[in-house]
Amino acid sequence: MGNASSMLTQYDIEEVQEHCNYLFSQQEIVSLYERFCQLDRSAKGFISEDEFLSIPEFSLNPLSKRLLRMVDGLNFKDFVAFLSTFSAKASLRQKIELIFKVYDIDGKGKVTFKDLLEVLRDLTGSFMSEEQREVLSRHFINKY
Repeated sequence: MGNASSMLTQYDIEEVQEHCNYLFSQQEIVSLYERFCQLDRSAKGFISEDEFLSIPEFSLNPLSKRLLRMVDGLNFKDFVAFLSTFSAKASLRQKIELIFKVYDIDGKGKVTFKDLLEVLRDLTGSFMSEEQREVLSRHFINKY
């Protein structure tokens, strides 16, 4: 499984299934592997930042910079585990943990006022003024 051009064995498939808490069927894992190999243009066994950005849905996401922090250099097993968070079968806890990591910009284990402002800048661009973002962030922090 280390080389993207190699084939998955039954053992590899079962190992990946276990790693992602059985959120994907064996056939889905094979399909994900085929997609992984397409993305891994350098055939090094992992996907780089540039290769991730070749996915239109990913590159157009206003939070793609934040997500890239989590995905740059993923091997196949970790790629599937990352994608499993987006599965309808993923637990609420898994989804919340991913969202928290996106918002916790400095990785210190808490979401600060500054973190909220940064995420709002990414999400709103020029559609919202800095003052509006600050008001919204203060409201959110005071409310929750």
